Order: sequence, then C-alpha cells, then structure tokens
Amino acid sequence: MTDTDDTDDTDSATNVTPTLADDAMANFPVPDFADLPEDLQERIEAETEEAGFTPNVFSAFAYKPSHFRAFFQYHDALVEDTALEREEIEMIVVAVSGVNHCYYCNVAHGALVRIYADDPQLADQLVANYRTADINETHRTMLDVAVTLTERPTEVERADLERLRDAGFSEEALWDIAAVTGFYNLSNRMAMFAEMRPNDEFHTLGRD
Repeated sequence: MTDTDDTDDTDSATNVTPTLADDAMANFPVPDFADLPEDLQERIEAETEEAGFTPNVFSAFAYKPSHFRAFFQYHDALVEDTALEREEIEMIVVAVSGVNHCYYCNVAHGALVRIYADDPQLADQLVANYRTADINETHRTMLDVAVTLTERPTEVERADLERLRDAGFSEEALWDIAAVTGFYNLSNRMAMFAEMRPNDEFHTLGRD
C-alpha cells in the first residue's frame, strides 16, 4: 500500500481525473469510479490530485468500501501519529515486503524510500537483502526485529524490545515498529492474493 503525500518527485497536477485501472488487480473486478460511495470518491480524488495519478491500491481496495475505509484510516494513523521518521516507516515496509516477495509494495514503497531517504539505491538494497544495505546499526536493529516479527513471530522475545531500546528507540517507537510491520504484512498478503500490480509511475519515481 502506498500514498504519495508530501513528496516533491511526483508530477502534481490540478483537476486530474481519477482513473481506476482495470488491471490494478487481476483476481477481482475493479469497480467504476462513478459507482463508488462519495467518501471513497473524495479520498481517491485527493490522492490523484496529490500524486498526478491514481495509485492502484486505491482502485483495488475500492472493491469493498468498508475495508477501504478501515485500511486507509489505519494507514493514515500509522504515518500521521508516529514516533518514527517517514523514511524509517518506508524502510520497514520495503524490508518486510522484500522477504514476503510482494511485487506491489516492493515497487510502490521502494519509490517512497528513494524519495524520503533521498537515496536512489537504498530501496533496491533493502528488497534484495536489508542486511547488506547501506544503513546504520540503529536501522539495522529496527529491520532485524521487523523481519523476525514477519518471518518468525513466535521467536520475538523481550530481548528484541531491549535491543530496540538500546538502539535509541522510544517506547512509542517500539509500538510503531510493530504496528507498521503488522499492517504491511496484511497489505502484502492482500496485494498478493488479489494480484495487485504497481502503477508504471512508481518504477521511476525518485531515481534521479
């Protein structure tokens, strides 16, 4: 899942008409924009206005409006009420999506890593193997815990929380690391089950 708020690399446009691409996902029908409830139309219009295109995750989740509302409300809380930097959130998303092999999130959130970290190579490194990425020990510890929670949740222990504290993360940040990790494991699985495909635009954002 991704939004593109607060980025300078998108081609923001005014009065861009939302387009729910038929190929946004392969396994379920994408609804017509005109048939959506008014609140969904407004949210998609705002996102399209900001990004200059309609991210396919919005087209896909519009299939079930009640889930669209809940999904994006939680997404918004994760990025707006957080002790983490936006760069750190996106790093978690890409590392988690990398081990889950989620094509949509690897590409879409890879673009956001490039933008928020101001680094055209970091996202590719994180997708391939975060352990060899050019990151500091604080962020390596953060991703170690996020990936353990993703791959082997029964192995997460209090010692992992202590590692995060020792790395300098606050108690709120510990919660937020787990929340982002859990949410994007859900997002990865829905994207893969529905066979969501990233917009072409995401492949090139933030590479210059």
